[in-house]
Amino acid sequence: MDEARQRRDRDWAPRSIGLLIGTLALATAFIAAYVGALHQPTPRDLPTGVVTSDQRARATLEAVRDQTTILKPIEYDDTGAAEHGLLSRAVYAVLSTGPDNGLLLTVASASGPSATSAIKEVLSTAATRSGTPLQIVDRVPVTSDDPRGVVPFYLNVGYVLGGYLASTVLGISAGTTPRSARRAGLRIAALAVYSVLLGIAGAVVVGPVLDIWQHDVPTIAAIGALAVFAAAMFASAIQGWLGVAGTALVILLLVVLGNPGSGGIYAPEFLPGVLRGMHRWNIPGLANDLTKAAVYFDWRSAGWPAIALALWAVAGIVGLVSASLVRGRRIVAP
Repeated sequence: MDEARQRRDRDWAPRSIGLLIGTLALATAFIAAYVGALHQPTPRDLPTGVVTSDQRARATLEAVRDQTTILKPIEYDDTGAAEHGLLSRAVYAVLSTGPDNGLLLTVASASGPSATSAIKEVLSTAATRSGTPLQIVDRVPVTSDDPRGVVPFYLNVGYVLGGYLASTVLGISAGTTPRSARRAGLRIAALAVYSVLLGIAGAVVVGPVLDIWQHDVPTIAAIGALAVFAAAMFASAIQGWLGVAGTALVILLLVVLGNPGSGGIYAPEFLPGVLRGMHRWNIPGLANDLTKAAVYFDWRSAGWPAIALALWAVAGIVGLVSASLVRGRRIVAP
């Protein structure tokens, strides 16, 4: 009995030390990612549309571009294409010739209030210096209950958090690697039901409870269910192959890098380095983009975020089932 206890104590120490070292590294990465990305957000290359034939607007943007890198002119063939670019979130604003020999700046603040505010500030200053009247119109404003446009971000943080926590809880209670394809199927089914329920719960909170998006409850619930399921299956696949230790990798990708890189707190153009484009492929960023596209932009620009989230979910399913067929059999064999 004493020898067995001593053996357990000897086995416990290395595992505990390893877990503490891993936790220390993960917490350090969390601090570095959040502080590094958000301590001094600086806008660069904010896409601003302009029609090629609009000489006055083009000249203004070119003059501004020569003085600062905050704006990045995106040229369109005609006003219809420029409007589509604005409503599909390809650009944050469109500059055109306005009434009284002035300029008209049409923005979509729902794409990112921080980005449109920076564009308005730069062009207002340039117009004042040149004595040119500037009229500003917000084509797609944020709701008055979300003036900073952060509700989609925090909503999807909850969805993604709920997804990987559900996977982790099932992994702890039933084993991270299902021991057969049947058990893997049962886990996938359980997580699918959980995802639907959490999607509905989040939609009810931001709808009837907080009265932010009353008219979009079914839409938000569907998006939430997809986001939760994608996060849950992604986590399940990694944990299925790597065990409980895979949870650290899940947290690193979904939280430590995923949240600041989602473009939810600040527009992507405010973020440094690789974080600028991360929202196009990481689950929190895709969920944030899909929510904005559906709620504010009538599903314009929703194609890629919806497809990518579905691909993450399918990849997670394949990863979990393959882990059960390979690692699960090895666990059963002894």
